[in-house]
Amino acid sequence: ADTALNTGMTGYEALSNDELGQRCDVAVVVGGDGTMLGFARDMARHGLPLLGINQGRLGFITDIPIERWRESLAPVLAGDYEVEPRAMLEGAVLRDGECIFSGLALNDVVVSRGSTAGMVELKVSVGDQFVANMRADGLIVASPTGSTAYSLSAGGPLLHPSIGGWLMVPIAPHTLSNRPIVLPDTGEVRMEIVAGRDASVNFDMQSLTSLLHGDTITVQRSRHQVKFLHPQGWSYYATLRRKLRWYL
Repeated sequence: ADTALNTGMTGYEALSNDELGQRCDVAVVVGGDGTMLGFARDMARHGLPLLGINQGRLGFITDIPIERWRESLAPVLAGDYEVEPRAMLEGAVLRDGECIFSGLALNDVVVSRGSTAGMVELKVSVGDQFVANMRADGLIVASPTGSTAYSLSAGGPLLHPSIGGWLMVPIAPHTLSNRPIVLPDTGEVRMEIVAGRDASVNFDMQSLTSLLHGDTITVQRSRHQVKFLHPQGWSYYATLRRKLRWYL
């Protein structure tokens, strides 16, 4: 409703996200990647296919340029498109054995130190196996979609969207041997706050909650997924070259 008012499109019916998910066959998302991330989380339980028109800066997951929306949208709405499923993360914060916060993420779940605090120390496990105690500014658990986001800036590798795996990427670790690792997406990642003040966890940099000493953050594959629609001929590798200057 606010968007309709701001753009002067007041003669159209404005629906809530739940109503869109229940009544629509496809959603056309106009904005930047942040807009798509937020809407994708809201639509996940409805399974509504999403088509992105980029009106932001990078437009990595909103891949249709705003100046070409008419010529790109027409064939898609006529049924000529490619469907690309993307895995989602599901996370929770446990305090004294109780879940106090939960959420979905398409890109990543990030545990980070407070703005005026020192490093955090995390006891990290995958499944029932202890991994390490990590001292860093934070830790990123990223999906293949998120491998081109914050994880990439922190030194993580690229993962093709079809790969069934997660990235675990430390942020400014206090050791030369602490490196990113690719994990199978079949297990649960657990991160316990062992030391550090004013830490927090965020989902796609949009949904955030504060953490206390002893809190445990769990991350696993969600039963929900996002379905992106692309014009015929869309290429992930071409997107890497065009948007990230990959191999150029």
